[in-house]
Amino acid sequence: MATAYTPGLRVSPCTRLEKIRRLPLKGEVSVEIGQIVRPDTVVARAEMPGLAQNIRLAEQLGIEPVELKSAIKVKVGDSISSGDVLASTKGVFGWFKNEFRSPVSGKVELISEVTGHIGIRLPPTMVEKTAYISGAVTAIIPSEGVTIECTGAMVQGIFGVGGEQNGELLVLPEASEPLKPEGLPANLSGKILVTPTGADSATLQRAAEAGAVGFVLPALPDRDLIAYLRAALKDPKYDIGVAITGHEPLPLTIILSEGFGQIPMAQRTFSLLKSLNGRRASINGATQIRAGVIRPEIIVPLDTPSAVASADEADRNLLEVGSSIRLIREPYFGRLGSVTALPSEPMKVDSGAVVRVLQVKLEDGSSVVVPRANVEIITPV
Repeated sequence: MATAYTPGLRVSPCTRLEKIRRLPLKGEVSVEIGQIVRPDTVVARAEMPGLAQNIRLAEQLGIEPVELKSAIKVKVGDSISSGDVLASTKGVFGWFKNEFRSPVSGKVELISEVTGHIGIRLPPTMVEKTAYISGAVTAIIPSEGVTIECTGAMVQGIFGVGGEQNGELLVLPEASEPLKPEGLPANLSGKILVTPTGADSATLQRAAEAGAVGFVLPALPDRDLIAYLRAALKDPKYDIGVAITGHEPLPLTIILSEGFGQIPMAQRTFSLLKSLNGRRASINGATQIRAGVIRPEIIVPLDTPSAVASADEADRNLLEVGSSIRLIREPYFGRLGSVTALPSEPMKVDSGAVVRVLQVKLEDGSSVVVPRANVEIITPV
C-alpha cells in the first residue's frame, strides 16, 4: 500500500500532552517535580531589569557640569522616590535657590561631573510564567522553567489571534446562518464560545464586551477579523502580521478551525468540542505559518481519560488510503474528504507541473485528484 507523510492538524479526544513553560530570562522555578498545577499556577518568575532614565541634571539647574558635585544630594546606589530632591543650588545670599526633584522612582546608577547627567534605573518588573494547562510537573529546567504533562483532548485550528486564555467551554447550537450579536447568551464572563457557524466583527466585539475570553469558530471573512482587531486595538490601520500571531493584547482570543471565508466547521471537530461543553479549557491563538509551524490550539485536560494515544508524531502524520484530510488550496479549499488512492507515479496537473497526487472522496461523494502538497491530514477522532 502506498503511504506518505504530510503535515496535519490534531483533533483528538484523548492524547498525552507536554508543555514547556520557559521564562524569557534567568529566574527561579517555584514548583517541584510531581506537583499538580492549575492553569493560573505560577511555575517560574524572574525580575526584568527596569529601563535606565538619563536626566541632564546640570542643564536643569542652570549650572556647569563641574558644579554638580556641590549641588548633588544623592549618591550612586541610593534608592529614590518620585519627588525626592536630586540636587539644589545655594543661590546668591540665600536668594534665587534652584532645586530639581526626581520625576521617577528607582536607583541612582550614574552621576557624571563630565556631562552633568544623572542616570536612574527604574524599578524591575516581575515576570511570571503560569502553567497554562492543568497537569503535573514532570521536569525542571533550572532557573528557566518546567515541563508540564497532562492527558486530555486537543483540537488544533488553522489560524488564530490573541494569546493564552483559560475558561469554560460554551458550545452554541448549530444554525443555518452566521451568528449575530443578538444570538449570544446573556452570561459570557470567563467563557470560551464555540459555534459551528461563522460570525461577524460586531458579534466578536459584543462577546468581548460581555466578558468572553475566547471564540472558536470555523471560518471568518478576513475583513471581519481585521475590523474586529482594529476596533479592539483602537488602531484604524492595524493589519494581520504575516510571520506570527498571538502577541496581540486582545481580551478575546479567536481561533478559526477551518480557515477564512464562509466554511462550516468539520463535523468531527464540532462533535468533539460539543462533547466537552462545560469543561475548563486552555486556548492559545498563536499561529506561525513559516518554518517551525505553530498552530492555534484548544486543550481540555481530562481527569478520567478513557484512552491515551500511544502513536508517535510520525504515525499521526502518516498519509494512507482511508486517511481523513482537508484540502488547503483552491479550487477545493476547506473541503474535507478521505484518501481513496495514492498513485505512485507522478502526474501532470492543471498548472502544468508534474507532481505526486492522491485521489480524494469529498464529503458530498464526488471524487477529485489533487497534488499531495495541497492536503493536510486530520488526526482521526
